[in-house]
Amino acid sequence: MQKTYLAAMPYSSSLTDKEWEILEPLLPEILPNKKRTRPPNWTKREILDGMLYQLKNGCNWCDLPKDLPPYSTVFWHYKQWRSDGILEQIMTTLHSRVREQVKKNQNGQLY
Repeated sequence: MQKTYLAAMPYSSSLTDKEWEILEPLLPEILPNKKRTRPPNWTKREILDGMLYQLKNGCNWCDLPKDLPPYSTVFWHYKQWRSDGILEQIMTTLHSRVREQVKKNQNGQLY
């Protein structure tokens, strides 16, 4: 059963709609279509919100709030995205965008 994502941000670590618009195209599909046996129970945004909650609060994975995806789901995706280089790619892309916004190139020199 697909859960609907609440528009309100229940936690300070939750993504805003604008942040999600930037991150969504960078994220992989949760599982490749050929391996998917049923529709996912959680959206990529909900899974990422779980990761961000854990990072911000420094809690154990098993202590994620019950309105976020189960910790086993969040942690499994974290391990997959980390080993596939997805998290590094996201950081590199976001870093480049911030550098562009402050008019600096990758070496830190002003244009």
